[in-house]
Amino acid sequence: MRKYFGTDGIRRIANTELTPELVYKVAKAGAYVLSKHTDHTPVILIGRDTRLSGTLIESAMVAGFLSYGAKVKLLGVMPTPAVAYLTRKLKADASVVISASHNTFEFNGIKYFSNKGMKIPDGLEEEIEEIIENEERMKELIAENSKIGVAENREDLLEEYVYFFRKNFDDDMEELLTGDFKVAIDTANGATSVVADKVFNSLKIPHTIINNNPDGININDNCGSTHLEGLKKFVVENGYDLGIAYDGDGDRCLAIDEKGNEIDGDKLLAIISQNLKEKGRLQKDTVVATVMSNLGLRKYTEKSNMNIVQTKVGDRYVLEEMLKNGYNLGGEQSGHIIMLDYNPTGDGILTSLMLIKSILEKGKKASEVASIIKLYPQVLINAKVNNENKKKYEEDEEIQSEIANLEKEFEGNGRILIRPSGTEPLVRVMIEGENQEEITKKAEKLAKLIEEKSK
Repeated sequence: MRKYFGTDGIRRIANTELTPELVYKVAKAGAYVLSKHTDHTPVILIGRDTRLSGTLIESAMVAGFLSYGAKVKLLGVMPTPAVAYLTRKLKADASVVISASHNTFEFNGIKYFSNKGMKIPDGLEEEIEEIIENEERMKELIAENSKIGVAENREDLLEEYVYFFRKNFDDDMEELLTGDFKVAIDTANGATSVVADKVFNSLKIPHTIINNNPDGININDNCGSTHLEGLKKFVVENGYDLGIAYDGDGDRCLAIDEKGNEIDGDKLLAIISQNLKEKGRLQKDTVVATVMSNLGLRKYTEKSNMNIVQTKVGDRYVLEEMLKNGYNLGGEQSGHIIMLDYNPTGDGILTSLMLIKSILEKGKKASEVASIIKLYPQVLINAKVNNENKKKYEEDEEIQSEIANLEKEFEGNGRILIRPSGTEPLVRVMIEGENQEEITKKAEKLAKLIEEKSK
């Protein structure tokens, strides 16, 4: 079992668990692993979100990279997908995003990207961990004299990301924006706060932005894609046609229709897949999702003569499946939507623009466009367990018997999915079925049993 990396990089409480000393080691080891096959001085980009500890973690990473001998370009506050995009565009050897995504401000994290702008696979993360744990090897990774690296500030590169959207959407929006369509945008006081307004202004999309004043502590604080209540209220009370919510690092997007109903990742996949299929641009007529995707998405794809392929939870596994088999659309319920024709990672702003484009091309309300898919009630309950007991439920006979009994009760009209969290001391219990009240009781009962039996 890996010691530092979870399903989305390293994520811990900043300065006490994710210490500068650990970050320094992660930087040195990562620089070596990601550039050991190059014959030149490695170039590494660093971007971060708006949380208070960002510059602390950034400083430790810079020290580690420079000590190894790498050249560093500091991008400042920048969404994760922008860093991924710039990694490819600038032909950098690797990049790092310092972010804890949707978590509260006291957490921070480290996500590595390869020279292709993609999250690195499990194998490379394991190799980085092996080097961190090898003190003698770490001592060898020292640049001397003229080999010491240098860093430069390149916050100006944010404009390249803005241009990426203009290049891909300017003509479409100019043609489609003929009415009084207007959008409300919630940037979660996170990384998109520096760029969302620039993008929407450049495309002349009428909009209002809320939760766009980061102070280092208010990132994801009752706002953004994990807290949609405020955006729902704002959209309905002020007569907006659509609400858009990003998460702290900008790789997720969820939406709100004009009636205040949520458009989650499964609905976004349905809407975007329909748009691409109608244009003959959905590769192999296939959507890639995770095992957490709603049963309604499977039924929608079957009805629409599409295929659906499911992976384990994590956008990296969605991407791996897409690359392996030549698919170009995939994503997660949480709003990580990957469109490989544009960017090899989830991109909240890109997703929102594809949604807006789909709505405008249909000439319908957002609620009407989203009605192409019917979602089944789904309940997710977190069972709190110690990290070392995350997989204890797999061997417990009483828990397994309870799961088998529940599955028998559903008779094919529901399902149960249990999985340990990759980043937190939790076991997630998901139950899907036709009756919300019934599945909630079942999920709560099962989660309580897992907690009791995992002590």
